[in-house]
Amino acid sequence: MEFDFEAIVIGAGAVGLACGAALGKALGPTLVLEQSDAIGSGISSRNSEVIHAGLYYPTGSLKHQLCVRGRRMLYDYLDQAGLPYLKCGKLVVATDSKELEGIEALARKATANGVENIRLIDRSEVAALEPEVTATGALYSPETGVFDSHAYMMALSAEIEETGGHIALHTPFQRAERLKGGFRVSTGGPDPTEVSTRMLVNSAGLSAPAVAGAIPGYPAEAIPELRFAKGSYFGLSGRPPFRHLVYPAPVDGGLGVHATLDLGGRVRFGPNVEWLGPETTVEGLDLAVRPEQAAAFCSAIRRYWPGLPDNALFPDYAGIRPKLSGPGESPADFRIDTEAHHGIPGLVSLFGIESPGLTASLAIGDMVSSSLRER
Repeated sequence: MEFDFEAIVIGAGAVGLACGAALGKALGPTLVLEQSDAIGSGISSRNSEVIHAGLYYPTGSLKHQLCVRGRRMLYDYLDQAGLPYLKCGKLVVATDSKELEGIEALARKATANGVENIRLIDRSEVAALEPEVTATGALYSPETGVFDSHAYMMALSAEIEETGGHIALHTPFQRAERLKGGFRVSTGGPDPTEVSTRMLVNSAGLSAPAVAGAIPGYPAEAIPELRFAKGSYFGLSGRPPFRHLVYPAPVDGGLGVHATLDLGGRVRFGPNVEWLGPETTVEGLDLAVRPEQAAAFCSAIRRYWPGLPDNALFPDYAGIRPKLSGPGESPADFRIDTEAHHGIPGLVSLFGIESPGLTASLAIGDMVSSSLRER
């Protein structure tokens, strides 16, 4: 049977586009479906744009392996494509002796994870690197950076088109019917249609469980329930106080209210962690930043930057993390589910791709492509 495309990817975020580019190179023309009017307008547009080194994740987990490999691949990709980034480095700071023990444990994990060039530094070294930061010590990660994620996604889009593929905006996925050796995919939007493909990748982010449920024969027990965690960011008015990213010790559900830079030097703080109820739907998500949260942000920030001026924060933006674990539970790993998980040949579903998904995107795309090529 002839197919319209070798592969179809559902979702044009950073991970979906990386999958599309990898599949295009390996298999041939790939179609990426996106329900909104632009690429990267979901999870990929509402994060810190940080290139993570790989400090935090359990050794041997997918998050660990794909973050470290993806970070190396990403820096190489940005260099080859001439895309902007800043390898500014990061300080994970301890503000008391109890947190210092946690930072030391984090350093051991980072070493086990193969993260290059990390080192523990004392109070005086922290002050030399960041005079306005107050800390008893810190873990210094020079491999951490920031980049222009939109320019990156545009470059991936160009790669997809160069291999004969296409990105279809305003084209929501509705259903996939299994065919011999592939799938017939039905789409909605202003121009509903049906297209056929040999391979199918579910990279729908927050909607990934719903997409899996719209594929007849997908076992219900193989579809996880996502928990949504909202993360808000506040911008800083006035001069930038830091040259590096500054992170506190990690907290339940996230990495704490940290300070990040963009390529223009602007500073933002966040995200916090606000667990949304299990009844929350994708359609009902509220992305507004509540100004009254500024007080809690100020309190968290002043633990490591006592000099934060009054009234210097302003509401910026918020994002939603698609988590596979709930409050108080151990963080869950990425799920990259192949035929071995759900029993459907030619299908890969990605669940719980939160941070460090952006950093890991090229490695995820390569893993998805490899798993489908091996069929």
